[in-house]
Amino acid sequence: MATSAFPVTFELRPRFRDTDAMGHINNAVYVTYLEVARQEYWIRLDRTLDYGRVPFILASVTCDFRTEALVNEVLEVGIRCEWIGVKSFAFRYEIVEKSSRRGVVDATSVQVCYDYAAKRSRPMPDPLRRALESLEGRPLTRTVSR
Repeated sequence: MATSAFPVTFELRPRFRDTDAMGHINNAVYVTYLEVARQEYWIRLDRTLDYGRVPFILASVTCDFRTEALVNEVLEVGIRCEWIGVKSFAFRYEIVEKSSRRGVVDATSVQVCYDYAAKRSRPMPDPLRRALESLEGRPLTRTVSR
């Protein structure tokens, strides 16, 4: 992982309960690790833990498993915003084993902006778009609407 490619990176220490019968980090646990990454990103973006201010929901997750990770390894997680559409945006994640830099997981997720009161999607709020582009340091407009 090129740390500079991800505006938010952090260390994650797996817990024993994250492992499966073979002693590896269970595949389902990585979705939780991605959720932790979104939490870290949101803290950096909004500077608050007020999740009532989160204006989006998770729509999809794709994980490509590269190598196994074990409970005694320290993982480094990177997250960045890849694009912003009309109502949605995508994050890209990379998880590596810290000391060897061995790739463990590559993943993406799509978030849809959401009106919780009306229970429907909504257009990307301008303040969120500006905040994402500011944190990323680049324009994120997607050419295809989603």
